[in-house]
Amino acid sequence: MISIKGLYKRFDQLEVLKGIDLEVEKGKVVVVIGPSGSGKTTLLRCLNILETPTSGSIEIEDQTLDFSSSVSKKAIPPFRRLTGMVFQSYNLFPHMTALENVMEGPITVKKESKEAVRKKAEQLLSKVGLGDKLDYYPFQLSGGQQQRVGIARALAMEPKVMLFDEPTSALDPELVGEVLKVMKDLANEGMTMIVVTHEMRFAREAADEVIFMDGGFIVERGKPEDMFTSPKEERTKQFLRLIQ
Repeated sequence: MISIKGLYKRFDQLEVLKGIDLEVEKGKVVVVIGPSGSGKTTLLRCLNILETPTSGSIEIEDQTLDFSSSVSKKAIPPFRRLTGMVFQSYNLFPHMTALENVMEGPITVKKESKEAVRKKAEQLLSKVGLGDKLDYYPFQLSGGQQQRVGIARALAMEPKVMLFDEPTSALDPELVGEVLKVMKDLANEGMTMIVVTHEMRFAREAADEVIFMDGGFIVERGKPEDMFTSPKEERTKQFLRLIQ
């Protein structure tokens, strides 16, 4: 489903990604862990083309962008629609209800009919446990509920891959579980997912593979049980000792 080859990203003199190679099979959940500044979020933003890689290539399903040469601006929007992204902050439109927030993308970007989109949006909000909050505005929702609207909004665009950038980091501890449950349900349904998170329990329970990044490199990768019980690299061991 995803093939990343030789991905570099530089901001002026700062090289944040240093030759990332990664394959993700369809229906798999990959959790990316690592210290702040390791390049985790930049990797996700490059996959969504919110940041333009300096060089390397990204293939999702049957579409490829090669940043070693110039990429046509026309090629980026259809490629971006292959992925749905959920951010740390909820980024909901404050003047729209939960239902309107979920409907906005398919109507504006995909030009789908309002009637069909409304039905799909209602189903998605029910799916994330908010079927009774369709007409609530963001200020009327808890942080966990707003993040679940954000997930429904991303799903409304029917992406092939879901990208999560520390989706629970802004939440009070008691609200984390409701968002992780929705993510686990998506994983069980076979959605291909790349998740940057500090929630090690989620990584243990839902990931097919855990990747440890540091200094712009993938230092180590493996099955959750191997990574958390017997990591091979000393840097991975140091990191896990600090957070577990």
